[in-house]
Amino acid sequence: MRQNNLEFTVELSNPKGCKIVNTSIKGIIITQDGANYFTDNKGYSTPNSYPGYKLTWSDEFDAKDLNTQSWNYEVGNGSGGWGNNELQYYTNNKKNVFLSGGNLIIEARAENIDTYKYSSARLTTKGKKEFTFGRIDIRAKLPKGKGIWPALWMLGANISSVSWPACGEIDIMELIGSVPGKVHGTVHWKSSAGNHTFQGGEVSVSGGDFSQEFHVFSIVWEKDTIKWLMDDKEFYKFTKTMAGNAYPFNDPEFFLFNVAVGGNWPGSPDNSTVFPQRMIVDYIRVFQ
Repeated sequence: MRQNNLEFTVELSNPKGCKIVNTSIKGIIITQDGANYFTDNKGYSTPNSYPGYKLTWSDEFDAKDLNTQSWNYEVGNGSGGWGNNELQYYTNNKKNVFLSGGNLIIEARAENIDTYKYSSARLTTKGKKEFTFGRIDIRAKLPKGKGIWPALWMLGANISSVSWPACGEIDIMELIGSVPGKVHGTVHWKSSAGNHTFQGGEVSVSGGDFSQEFHVFSIVWEKDTIKWLMDDKEFYKFTKTMAGNAYPFNDPEFFLFNVAVGGNWPGSPDNSTVFPQRMIVDYIRVFQ
């Protein structure tokens, strides 16, 4: 079972035919890299079907290993910390990303790797699972702490040819770990004037934070319109008229799941930040 390493002490006494120089010995049982991580299933859930929709693709994360026919691992720190001055190094190591108990777990750690002080993981479906329109549900339990930045989001499939932000970015869910009771839904695009611009909304959970139980983060994505929902309650709507002629969100996009550490928006971790931090995803479902 994956948990914090277990420390123990052995006390020595009553020697026979010898002298004890050190009467106690400390040891550590390494459990932090265990293959199994258990969490309760408490929280909100959504159905497997909706009237007028068909389930086009889903991942319930019930297998032993991540399905690489759907998912890519992104490795490294990207250009300039993935453009955000992030502090982590993303790996494909099971220390940072693994499946257990029907969940996908992305784990951010405080550890030295390459020249970086933190490790984590970032997954994409680029070139494998790309969609235009539909209802998308993602059930997840989120990490928290200063400098922790989990995200469930999408990018235009044409990013390699037109670059960001012209490809369009749909952030289904982002959370800043220092404000663990609030999530954000946002779109980013390139305006007709050629500038990066964005708009979005936010919603808070009552009586706690998003690390305590599962919630479902959804978008209902139609031609010229995107709606954001948390636990089936709409909290933001974006339309083509709000973006003008430079509206990239009627074209295919792929998914990204990651937990960043540091960056321009959340700032750096401090002494209050507890590691490891985990984003736990129960499922992703695409209905069209």
